[in-house]
Amino acid sequence: MTDRRARRATFDAVAERYHRARPDYPDELLDDLVETAGLLPGARVLEVGCGTGKATVPLAQRGLALTCVELGASLAAVAERNLAAFPAVEIVVADFEEWTPRRGGYDALLSFTAYHWIQRDLRYVKAAEMLRDGGTIAVAMIHHVLPPGADPFFLEAQADYAAVGRGGNPPGPPEAVEAFGEEMAASGFFELVAERRYQWDVEYTADEYVALIGTYSENIAMPERTRRELFDRLRARIGEGCVRKTYLATLDLAVRR
Repeated sequence: MTDRRARRATFDAVAERYHRARPDYPDELLDDLVETAGLLPGARVLEVGCGTGKATVPLAQRGLALTCVELGASLAAVAERNLAAFPAVEIVVADFEEWTPRRGGYDALLSFTAYHWIQRDLRYVKAAEMLRDGGTIAVAMIHHVLPPGADPFFLEAQADYAAVGRGGNPPGPPEAVEAFGEEMAASGFFELVAERRYQWDVEYTADEYVALIGTYSENIAMPERTRRELFDRLRARIGEGCVRKTYLATLDLAVRR
């Protein structure tokens, strides 16, 4: 199993924690997506990597009929529970790279902080196969960034990573974030129609922050002893205060040629 394939499966081990700790998507992003893609209530939508339904629930509330393909059985079980009130939502436990729908011709294919796990040579070939003519692909990602005035904790904490033998990779500035628009357009299957960005801050206590980063694939895969020492150091650095984390969400939409 390649490192990529191994890491993308790690989230299933922390499904409940993932749902509690990971940030929600901004309502503005979801509204822009639905409006720009022209998705009316009842539109047939395929979601790739729905996880626990962080984005699926608000999309279902907007009246979309969703088929959600999720690799992890535990993540899918949490999503099933969260979406029990929406009969127009179907959760399928499968590897999207190998999955074939009973019926194609979807109005849109959506993915939220998951499409980067799909093999690059399959991302747009498979998406084009799933969509009707003129259908939309929309990919959203949440990134951690360090804008001017960001909390200095994230640079200072690199010493804690170094102390446990892990090379830290501090976040970069918002303008350095690359999204999916360029590769969508370069695929030859899609015409890019919109690129949007949304930035916001969230404050975390020490325990909340450790719970959050405990859902990151590189930390889940870390040896338990190393992970425990790192998290103890980060808790101590935050102390009784809070850490302010800046998020940047990107949204790229393109239509099938």
